[in-house]
Amino acid sequence: MTTIAPGSTIGILGGGQLGRMIAMAAAQLGYRTSIFAPEESGPAADVSPLWTRGAYEDAAALAALRWRRCRHL
Repeated sequence: MTTIAPGSTIGILGGGQLGRMIAMAAAQLGYRTSIFAPEESGPAADVSPLWTRGAYEDAAALAALRWRRCRHL
């Protein structure tokens, strides 16, 4: 099992209510979050400062998110 160090950025796929709840829980544990979703905005945008818009099927966009902003998806 790999431990994710506090302060790390965790990527969340989906910016809806579940993404919001995950981002809020991660923040309470000391993690930053980056949301990846096809919409311009959503409920998770209120609690996560990083938002990347892209199709879930877009492998290149997901790879760019992983290497630019976060190491954990």
